[in-house]
Formats: sequence, structure tokens, C-alpha cells
Amino acid sequence: MTLAQLKYVVTVAKAGTMTEAAKELFISQPSLTKSIKELEKEMHVRIFERTNKGIVVSKDGEEFLAYARQVLEQAELLEEKYMNKSARKQEFCVSTQHYSFAVNAFVDLIKEYGNEKYDFSLRETQTYEIIEDVASLKSEIGILYKNCFNEAVIDKLLKSNDLCFERLFVARPHIFVSSGSPLAGRKSVTMEELKPYPYLSFEQGEHNAFYFSEEIFSMVERPKNIRVRDRATLFNLLIGLNGYTVCSGVIDENLNSSDIVAVPLDEEGEMEIGILLHKKFHPSKLGDAYLKALRKYATNPLSP
Repeated sequence: MTLAQLKYVVTVAKAGTMTEAAKELFISQPSLTKSIKELEKEMHVRIFERTNKGIVVSKDGEEFLAYARQVLEQAELLEEKYMNKSARKQEFCVSTQHYSFAVNAFVDLIKEYGNEKYDFSLRETQTYEIIEDVASLKSEIGILYKNCFNEAVIDKLLKSNDLCFERLFVARPHIFVSSGSPLAGRKSVTMEELKPYPYLSFEQGEHNAFYFSEEIFSMVERPKNIRVRDRATLFNLLIGLNGYTVCSGVIDENLNSSDIVAVPLDEEGEMEIGILLHKKFHPSKLGDAYLKALRKYATNPLSP
């Protein structure tokens, strides 16, 4: 096993195909394939599964890649210290549901630790992908919510993927609406009062089950439904259609403008919002810094 081989498998996992990885590594695809097969044989592990759609990381491969990334990181630190190499490009990734406090913490992280070279990713993505990202260490940290409705399903997935959940804060249900909405000035609203308005939610792709919904009370039947993929589209539709979405009520006007306001929803329920971490690996320096920033916002979550 060599450092080059470890770099090869990490690059293939990131690129998703042998062809793209070979281009990035400036080697031929046959040479790359041969080297990875030799590594798998030597280490008695199948890192990648070959399918009709291409290659995917195997369950054993996910764990192997996690160790490989740690070894490569330590090797780069040694080179920087003893070979007078310039600081390496810092890399960090977090996967999250659509929360403004997660963005604020990300901004704080970059302001404090972003040097001349960095490659940071903030993935506002689907619930199931958040779990997959942290399980495979594509992302070091995940952020999502649990409640009494989805807890059993989410906890089962976390256990099977060696993940742990740490609470940040508990939020009561709210709705987001346009500041021009007839509902904007209300002290609270009921489900019945929301029926005439379009309901917006984040679609969950292949795992579009109620349990993976980003919005609490996902099982409630609504006459007008619109599903979107990103926060900007959802907010634009809230404004343009006088729609609403169900949420935690945590919002930052600096990020989302004053056009969106939160109104308490008169319905029993809570959202336990927290972080996902892999049980087998400790957070990196960047991970620790991001968690510190998250906890700062969680202590006093931004509110309208």
C-alpha cells in the first residue's frame, strides 16, 4: 500500500468515475484501475462495487476511505512541517437541511480559518443524502431535525451507519410567509386557516417519504402543494404566490431579507434540531471550529 494508491481511491470516490479521476490524477485509466485492484487485493477489501451505472463505494470501502483520508491528511501535515511546503488547500464539507444558522456558522468558519487556498462545501440537500454523506465521510458534519413522528426511522438509519445525533436546540413549529401575506401580522395561525394558501416544501427525491420530510406535520393533507429543491426558489414562491412553508421559525434577515417573516403555528409539536457525526472518527480542527460556531447560534438562535 502506498500514499499514491490511497490518493487514487479517494480521488475516484470524489470524482465518481474512473475516467474523471484519471484525468484529475494525470494518469491513464488502465493504470488507475490496475493500481486500485492491486490495493484491494493487498488489503483484502473491495473498495468499489462495479455496476451497470458505474462504480459506487462499498460498505467496507466507506470505512477504508475514512482511514485513507486521515492518513493522507497526516502525510500532508508532515510535508508542510518538514519539507517547507506551502500550506495545503483546506477542505471541509457539511451537509444540512435548509437552516440559516448553518449558513451563519459556515461564514464564521471561513472568516476565521479560510487561508489563501481552501475548498469548502455547504450542501443544503435532502434528508437521506445528509445521512449518506456523513456515513461515507463525504461530509464531516450533518444537520437535520427529529421529532416524535420521524425519530424511530431516523434513529434506525443512524444506528446502522454508525452515526450519532447531538441536539443543538428545540424549536416550536412556525410558518414562513411573505411580509406582504395576509398572515404576516398574525400572532399565530391554525392548520385550518392555512388551507387556502399554497404549501411549499423541499422535495426528497427517491426518498420522498413523510419520515424524511424537512417540514414538521408532513403527513397532513393539503389541497395545494408545491415542492422545490432550493431555498431561494422556495422563498421566491412564498413571495410571488402568498404561499407558506412549515419551519422552525429561525431566520436571519441578513441572509434572507425582511421579505420573509415567521409566524407561530398553533399546533402541538416540537423540532429537535441537531448535528450528525460519525462515531468512529473525531472532528478535524475545521470540524471543531464549525461545531463551536453552530453551538453559538444554537444557544441564541436567530429569530425574526
